[in-house]
Amino acid sequence: MENRRLPALAEIEAAQGRISGVAVRTPLVDSPALSKRFGREVYLKLECFQPIRVFKIRGAYNKMAQTKESSVVAVSSGNHGIATAFSARAFGKKCTVILPENPVQEKADAIAEYGAQILKFGKYHNEREVKANEIVKETGAALIHPFNDPAIIAGQGTCGLEISEQLSDFDSVVVPVGGGGLISGIAIAMNAKKPSAKIFGAEPATAAKLEASMKAGKLTSVQDPHSIADGLIPPSMGDLTFEACSKYVDGVFTVSDEEILAAMKLIIKEARIFPEPSGAAGIAALLAGRDTERLGKRIVFVISGGNVSQKLLGQILTS
Repeated sequence: MENRRLPALAEIEAAQGRISGVAVRTPLVDSPALSKRFGREVYLKLECFQPIRVFKIRGAYNKMAQTKESSVVAVSSGNHGIATAFSARAFGKKCTVILPENPVQEKADAIAEYGAQILKFGKYHNEREVKANEIVKETGAALIHPFNDPAIIAGQGTCGLEISEQLSDFDSVVVPVGGGGLISGIAIAMNAKKPSAKIFGAEPATAAKLEASMKAGKLTSVQDPHSIADGLIPPSMGDLTFEACSKYVDGVFTVSDEEILAAMKLIIKEARIFPEPSGAAGIAALLAGRDTERLGKRIVFVISGGNVSQKLLGQILTS
């Protein structure tokens, strides 16, 4: 990768220009029902309202706009694959997406609909990354990394710029953490535009790679990462995303799958928003009472995506 440093504010602002008209400026809404329940001012940044129902379009499109190669390869649990396939089609590039052996079917279907070739391989992200690098070496395709890339981080950081423009006063932002691209971009933007705001991550307890890395003070992998929140289970962050979190993130909450499901049900019932499990991780931490006093009184929760499977949605609505 030619540029191995974290993006600055200027690069996030440039990304905002590139993705304009493709990724939408998603709503930032207050939720009176959730605010009343938790005794705080709760705001929801609705990335589930993107054209592909997930924030990943920001980073993937920003990266694709700067990619010269005619073919690309992505490693994904689903959402990054959708974003890469969507962006590759927009730029007329051939696209291969490497998914786990048992992906969420609706996500795999969406990738195929955008014209990408799907290769199912391995159980864990790092296995798929090895396979992707083999394809890159064989074909000369460009690797569109899901998180550990300056252009990806800059694209995701546009979400943070929007938050700072949409709400003048808030205490903290809570962001779901997979590989860390979204929280890194938001944290960099916030450090520049709203340095008084604190940034917190939320991740599954069974895939707590940010918590492990912050405790160890170095990049750390977790064994057998798994969760119903399939977008949050890489075994480790990247060197760039961990660097950003080390500099700018104030803490991380871990939540169980049961707490995520309870949060999904609460958001659907009280806010009439349909998040996928990953998107509900922040509210899950608040619902579980995870030492959340440090969040302050005015909190923005990033609802990172809405690509929930019909089966899971049916189970939640009837439970």
